[in-house]
Amino acid sequence: MSKKGIWVHPDIIAKAKQVDLLTYLATCEPQELVRETRTQWCTKTHDSLKISNGYWNWCSVGIGGKNAVDYMEKVQNIPYPLSAKIVADRMNMKTPIIIQTQEKAIERHLILPERNNNENRAKQYLKSRGIDQEILQKCIEKHLIYEEKNYHNVVFVGYDEFGNAKYAGCRATNNSKFKNDATGSSKNYSFRLESNIKTDTIYIFEGAIDLLSFASFFKLYGQNWEDKTMISLAGVYQPAKVIEESKVPIAIKKYLDKHPEIKKIVLCLDNDEAGRNATKALQTILSDKYEIIDKTPKIR
Repeated sequence: MSKKGIWVHPDIIAKAKQVDLLTYLATCEPQELVRETRTQWCTKTHDSLKISNGYWNWCSVGIGGKNAVDYMEKVQNIPYPLSAKIVADRMNMKTPIIIQTQEKAIERHLILPERNNNENRAKQYLKSRGIDQEILQKCIEKHLIYEEKNYHNVVFVGYDEFGNAKYAGCRATNNSKFKNDATGSSKNYSFRLESNIKTDTIYIFEGAIDLLSFASFFKLYGQNWEDKTMISLAGVYQPAKVIEESKVPIAIKKYLDKHPEIKKIVLCLDNDEAGRNATKALQTILSDKYEIIDKTPKIR
């Protein structure tokens, strides 16, 4: 018996959670589906609710999920486990309509949020986070940072070796905790600042703002931040349960593969449980090839 007084058999719940949102809407509410690109949809009711690659994100609200049950709970406000029962019942009544997206067969296409005509709110927000204004202005001039038009999120852009945008991480500039990667983002090319000289050292951070904060500290203490290569992981790195079986984050692996001159890796991850676990894992799996330095901040 749940808190809502509804009991649903675990097998039914498990079955419902296997239904992705795209399949559910195509089968039960096709009038709600609006196709935007070959691999991305939105809904007629919420045009900022994007469905792609098996996941959905309601960008303007900052929530998302993988399956139709998540959608029922978070968007339709139907409590669990009734949400699971509704999905299971509706899908049982119809033959599922599977839309072939061919996601793995085509190159992922980044959809950059529309640019605002100025960066005033993004600048104000990043200044409030202690980011040096000269560093921020140079990032804007290099098209690494801009302000999104509709919701005024700050957007951090990552590029491939040919100068093509491949990653965009969005973060709210108001009191919201909204953070999201733009549809089609590739963490192979997460936000980074590359040295203007040849270097054998890279600095690793969880997020773009952590990276920019460290660059600001370099400048504050009289060091040249532009001769440092700093790479963000675009989120918290999750090591394997058995540390020795952990994999190198894709953003770092991609960079190391293309830059054999790198000899030293400075880990500047957060001083919390997740950050410490990530640091320990990276020390374990990378120390045989690189000099690893733990530069975790003393205060959380």
